[in-house]
Amino acid sequence: MKKTITFRHMDATDAIRDHVNEKLEHLEKFLIKPTEVHVILSVEKFRHKAELSVHEQGFTAQAFEVSDDLYTSIDKAIIKIQAQIKKHKEKVTEHKHHASVGETSAQAEKEYLANLADSES
Repeated sequence: MKKTITFRHMDATDAIRDHVNEKLEHLEKFLIKPTEVHVILSVEKFRHKAELSVHEQGFTAQAFEVSDDLYTSIDKAIIKIQAQIKKHKEKVTEHKHHASVGETSAQAEKEYLANLADSES
């Protein structure tokens, strides 16, 4: 996974970089095929902004968060991204596990015949 961290109007510190990398490692377990993560951190007066963009094959999740503390902004943006990725992953796995029309109709026929046999006895 390619990680890019951009600092705007602030100095790049190892502590912030380590915090972002640690949070992104926790995020990797939810991703199906991660390809690129871009993090933009900026400071404007008293507003600390964190913008995250996660690109997967055919899917992009984005989150933007502003607070008084940069670490809080990062954490909240990660939570938003995590929710988007979980929702996408559920949709993908649910779509793959749907039964085919033939299987569904065969199951319905079995249930109908079982109900018919029960009602006759």
